[in-house]
Amino acid sequence: MKKVAVVFLMAILPVLGFSQSVFDKYEDMDNVGSVIVNKGMIDLVSKLGGMSDDAEAKEFMDVASGLKNIKVFMTEDASVSADMSATVKKYLKSSKLEELMRVKDKDVNVKFYVRDGAKKDHVTELLMFVSGLDNVEIGDHGRKLETVLVSLTGDIDLNKIGSITNKMNLPQDLNKASGK
Repeated sequence: MKKVAVVFLMAILPVLGFSQSVFDKYEDMDNVGSVIVNKGMIDLVSKLGGMSDDAEAKEFMDVASGLKNIKVFMTEDASVSADMSATVKKYLKSSKLEELMRVKDKDVNVKFYVRDGAKKDHVTELLMFVSGLDNVEIGDHGRKLETVLVSLTGDIDLNKIGSITNKMNLPQDLNKASGK
């Protein structure tokens, strides 16, 4: 009976949201920078932003309020970059993500993937993978990035993200990310 209970518990844990992302392994690596923002912090920032009279801030907070978490992993290590690339490829084969768009400029590749949501123009996951970066420094320590992996999960309205990116004066190719 205990075995049945353990098997049942292991089967339902992912459904309850306790499963870890395949990318969480990068969080504890020394040669990977990470930023993890969970629902509690997103809710707090959304509440604080809701007090603002600025329309753009409210629009951004409206997008943020639908998010469950944000994960960003960055590395300059070539072997970790190769591992990230392999992990993303493996994840794409097993997940229901579809490519939204890709941009290639010299050696830099930027790819966006999404998982459809319940509503039209809504997605439950947005994955961005950037590889081949060179001479991109972050912080005051002169650290250079080679690969960046960004994962957003929740209820993400692509129209609102598109509206925000249009206001950011990004290159035209990136502004196309607002729709399928």
